[in-house]
Amino acid sequence: MGDGLEAIEASGLRREFGDIVAVDRLDLAVAPGSFFGLLGSNGAGKSTTIKMLTTLLPPTSGSARVAGFDVVRAARQVRRRIGYVPQMLSADAGLTGRENLTMFAKLYDVPRAERSKRVAEALAFMGLSDVGDRLVRTYSGGHRPAVVFLDEPTVGLDPVAKHAVWDKLRELRTQLGMTVLLTTHDMDEAEELCERIAIMHQGRIVALGTPAELKAAVGDEASMDDVFVHFTGGAVDEGGTYREAARTRRTAHRLG
Repeated sequence: MGDGLEAIEASGLRREFGDIVAVDRLDLAVAPGSFFGLLGSNGAGKSTTIKMLTTLLPPTSGSARVAGFDVVRAARQVRRRIGYVPQMLSADAGLTGRENLTMFAKLYDVPRAERSKRVAEALAFMGLSDVGDRLVRTYSGGHRPAVVFLDEPTVGLDPVAKHAVWDKLRELRTQLGMTVLLTTHDMDEAEELCERIAIMHQGRIVALGTPAELKAAVGDEASMDDVFVHFTGGAVDEGGTYREAARTRRTAHRLG
């Protein structure tokens, strides 16, 4: 860790896309070694927040530190200390790192003329340029991130697989003392894993506390679903199904 006291801290973090404000003056503090949930409807600003915290997207204004390092001024130091798993996509161990990235580039319609350059940049970004042509299954598992960002980590999984992921996350936290920030539309998952939860709505944090505190604020016998509806004004969006996740993976393999 750097010289920061929190594993993740943000102050006045803001991101604009033209006239659209995706994240609006967000303040956040996540204690080392904790599970922290970031909830909200689609379009609330969760993924944009994670992209800023993982150095993938510069903030328009405000500041943030992860593992004690500024996400803008010390982006490389941040990247060395974090892990990031985006929604639904995972690496195919039977392909090389370069082949995996090329497959994702096709899936996301990166123009053919730009793919090689973008893939090379991505490999360099992750410090994998020297092993980009090796199979992913041969990559070392030695990287032990201090902070892990998980965007919908169990979307599309059946209940057995979902609980297996929960157990593994708890095990890794116990073994490595890592901090986990996750987004999810699964209210059971949020309550099961997260010590503290922030709910985002229209780019702002509108509620923050432990699951018990949030439920108590809504009313007697309130569930986390009730909490979500109360603070966002809408029903819980499941954020994806097993069929949708499987379709995404099949499409990625076909394009690859």
